[in-house]
Amino acid sequence: MEIVVGITGATGVIYGVRLVETLKNIENVKVHLVTSEWAKKNIETETPYNIDYIADLADFNYDYRELGAKISSGSYMTDGMIILPCSMKTLSSIACGYDDNLISRCAGVMLKEGRKLVICPRETPLSPIHIENMMKLSRIGVRILPPMPAFYNNPSTIDDIINYHVMKVLDQFGIRYNNKNRWQGI
Repeated sequence: MEIVVGITGATGVIYGVRLVETLKNIENVKVHLVTSEWAKKNIETETPYNIDYIADLADFNYDYRELGAKISSGSYMTDGMIILPCSMKTLSSIACGYDDNLISRCAGVMLKEGRKLVICPRETPLSPIHIENMMKLSRIGVRILPPMPAFYNNPSTIDDIINYHVMKVLDQFGIRYNNKNRWQGI
């Protein structure tokens, strides 16, 4: 399985870092990583990591301005794309078909090729424009998974909350991870 992971400049880049860390440890999954300039800045601002750490976890790395990368074409086969976190700028770009960088271009490829696209918008409060853009994408099959914590699993750390969301994202690709956080009934 080959998955494109886009990390944008929205706050919450630790979610994207954890996703790439998790995918690194799953057999037969190759990660194509694209990070925006603001993602790189937020990684250094919000986490103890740097871009080199995350880049080393991925199988392939691309500059977000590299519109000629192999993943920018529908003829290069991938199994889908995850954008985590997804900024409202990126969300808007995808919703309007404005493929101005590799992240939005790859998302456009997923749409035109009918491949899985999962976006995890990080913003609050949401404006009516944000909601309309999410609705527009949802209606054409994009999976919208905002990082929202669950409490039935009694999270006791920020890592518990992050790992739960990564589990939910990976569920979209049929990848089983972190089953201890799943609802077991009352």
